[in-house]
Amino acid sequence: MTKSLITGGAGFVGSHLADRLLAQGDDVAVIDNFSSGSRENLDSNVRLYENDIRDPQIEAIFAKEKPDFVFHLAAQIDVRRSVENPTEDADINLLGTFNILDCAVRNGVKKVIFASTGGAIYGDTDIFPTKEGTYEQPLSPYGIHKLAAEKSLYFYKKVKGLDYTVLRMSNIYGPRQSTKGEAGVIAIFIDKMLKGEQPFINGDGKQTRDYVFVEDVTRAFILAKSTTGSDKFNIGTGVETSVNETFEKIVDNIGFDLPKMYKDAKPGEQKRSCLDASRAKSELGWKPECDIDRGIRETVQWFKDKK
Repeated sequence: MTKSLITGGAGFVGSHLADRLLAQGDDVAVIDNFSSGSRENLDSNVRLYENDIRDPQIEAIFAKEKPDFVFHLAAQIDVRRSVENPTEDADINLLGTFNILDCAVRNGVKKVIFASTGGAIYGDTDIFPTKEGTYEQPLSPYGIHKLAAEKSLYFYKKVKGLDYTVLRMSNIYGPRQSTKGEAGVIAIFIDKMLKGEQPFINGDGKQTRDYVFVEDVTRAFILAKSTTGSDKFNIGTGVETSVNETFEKIVDNIGFDLPKMYKDAKPGEQKRSCLDASRAKSELGWKPECDIDRGIRETVQWFKDKK
């Protein structure tokens, strides 16, 4: 039986991944400090370790579990928070990653699959959809540290023999997404509208994002597990949707009758983001299957059922 360990496994994407790994017969363990994850997200068949990825005690978990594969999803994911506190972001997203990679090497892990970012790493490029070879010019410490973590994986491969796959994901949304933080704009809008509260749009709302549904993302992780070699792949739809358009699509699903309201734009937020995932299609056999209209319908329904 294959043994898989997920850092951040009680979170939005991590818990969906845990469900998928269990369904295919993996033995699954999760490390999570519950800074944003929830025990409610986890299947009872998952072994849970409540630890921070920076904790030296992580070594004992690796020694006990002896995972074949590590899915490293635990991170500080709020771009705005990284701008306000870059040192904290580096501590979690870079030094925490070093801790995980060191433990992986010392305990014979076959491969690490790393959750990176396809928006914050590229920054405001002029190439859309953006390919993996595009020059990276991150506009936030979050993007800088994710890129540095990718470079670290290359080092661990070349010097210490640790295989890896990097998934540079666009803006993920779907059931279980947190309503806190910049990364969950669809969840935030849905939650506010269902409560009859006024959601606010930062900036003019013309900034675009490439929204990819969580089930498509977890399928990419599963495919990455079985690939040979070490490489990075964009995981996105190749479709740009503005924040204004996203707001209107959610309104159409909920029947919200308050007008759009705007606030000042946030520092470190890029204007456009859209990924070319053709390499993932040709080399992983992955492509998105859920368009944004269906994805928003399913996400709205989940929030309604949760109430």
